[in-house]
Amino acid sequence: MKKYGLIGYPLEHSYSKDFFNQKFESEGIDAEYVNFEIKNVNEIKDVIRENPLLCGLNVTLPYKMKVIPLLDSITDNARNIGAVNVIKFKKGLFGKLHLEGHNSDIIGFKKSIEPLLNNTHHKALILGTGGASKAIYHGLKQLGIISVFVSREPKEFCITYDEITKNTMENYTVIVNTTPLGMYPKTDSCPDIPYEYVSPGHILYDLLYNPDETLFMKKGKEKGAVVKNGLEMLLLQAYVSWEIWNS
Repeated sequence: MKKYGLIGYPLEHSYSKDFFNQKFESEGIDAEYVNFEIKNVNEIKDVIRENPLLCGLNVTLPYKMKVIPLLDSITDNARNIGAVNVIKFKKGLFGKLHLEGHNSDIIGFKKSIEPLLNNTHHKALILGTGGASKAIYHGLKQLGIISVFVSREPKEFCITYDEITKNTMENYTVIVNTTPLGMYPKTDSCPDIPYEYVSPGHILYDLLYNPDETLFMKKGKEKGAVVKNGLEMLLLQAYVSWEIWNS
């Protein structure tokens, strides 16, 4: 039986395990998908050593960037994004395991948000600066949308939440949450943006999908904005992961 899995911490929020195991059962695939909740990215070496049937991994928070130095190679797409969420296991010289990093987040995100966009959506705020945010930036860029990162602390090429004004909100009508704020079980939190300036012309897209409707989304919906969670993105990138592992 082949084995696939997910590394990250924590993983209680993730639907990937259920999705893949249901896929394997319904399609008669002799495989299983396992969660590997690791507190340090270096523990990936232990995971691989202790699971000889492992054929591929997904990577989630907080390791999408931290895992890169531990890989043997990454694709140009993943290198440009600066984050990896799929690891393909390949055979190298003399049968040695070769770990190749990919990024399927960008594909899932683009396909998920594109139907919501219209000709009023030219600029976006990306809340958070972690690994997922990099894929979102490049995905929006490919869709013709200029983005600005928002960080809690001052950083190069970012603005802080305190710097988001009424004028900012009027100009940046796509807002994407890539932070874990609002994720189960801490569902009473949300990014600190001025929701009073959200309008029906806004899109509030949350990469989170547990709960189905985050507080970020609820506050947007109250102002008439179009809101969407990240479940479709997860499913779309999962299909791409499967294609990568089996190509």
